[in-house]
Amino acid sequence: MDRLEAMSILLAVVDAGSLSAAARRLGMPLPTVSRKVAELEAHLRARLLHRTTRQLSLTEAGAAYVAACRRILDDVGEAERIATGEYGAPKGELAVTAPIVFGRLHIVPVVAEFLAQYPEIRIKLLLTDRVVHLMEEQIDVALRIGELPDSTLVASRVGAVRTVVCASPAYLAQRGVPAGPEALAAHDCIGFDVLESRRAWVFGDGKSTVSVPVIPRLEVNTAEAAIAAATLGVGLIRVLSYQVADAVGKGALDVILRDYEPAPLPVSLVHKGQTPLPRKLRVFLDFAAPRLSARIRQTPG
Repeated sequence: MDRLEAMSILLAVVDAGSLSAAARRLGMPLPTVSRKVAELEAHLRARLLHRTTRQLSLTEAGAAYVAACRRILDDVGEAERIATGEYGAPKGELAVTAPIVFGRLHIVPVVAEFLAQYPEIRIKLLLTDRVVHLMEEQIDVALRIGELPDSTLVASRVGAVRTVVCASPAYLAQRGVPAGPEALAAHDCIGFDVLESRRAWVFGDGKSTVSVPVIPRLEVNTAEAAIAAATLGVGLIRVLSYQVADAVGKGALDVILRDYEPAPLPVSLVHKGQTPLPRKLRVFLDFAAPRLSARIRQTPG
């Protein structure tokens, strides 16, 4: 029995939550995955997993063994990376993820500059507005917007973005500029917000927070669609400042209700914090962080 292979399969089962999910992720037949786990249990003379038709969980012995497996496989991977020179020279593949619009506006230009300077590094860029699990999806570094939950991940703040309300000059000329959040009831709104409820817009900070019910005249599922509709005079939108930077800069949208904005949201580069940090990741963080900070500071709006 190849014990390192068996350990890897066991970890895949635990991380995926089931034998079948692990088999799909590994590209391995389900009977093979089941047999490898059974052989490992037989070798250890201990049950590692509780199996039911609905869920899979670790036994006490299994939890301790899985923790040890992670350490062992991490050490093996580190030894192999050192042997191949990954820590000595910036080379290899980096997986990076970021929100769609932020990625297009800021990450892609920084990545293009980075690749020109480091020809031996390849980058796989995943742009998505969902929160990507770094461990499960094998991501090296993520750009996150918003307050970060407590975790084992390591975060480096590169800036902050505002949550803004905008409308086209033509709409405001016709309907008037709302004097405060309470005036939104008399205005048409466009619903799009992945950070809070589409049915309420929250203004202010701390004790002065005000939640204003909103019934959108139009609901869309992307920020770009909401911005396009707002520039056509459909109504007010509430988005992140970088998302409307281009439209505001061109005069297609005006930012309103500035005095009622909530606290800016932090923008962070997040990674798994492995030790030692791979050279390719270290040089990317050192390269990207100051450039992203500068781009965020220079964003109009």
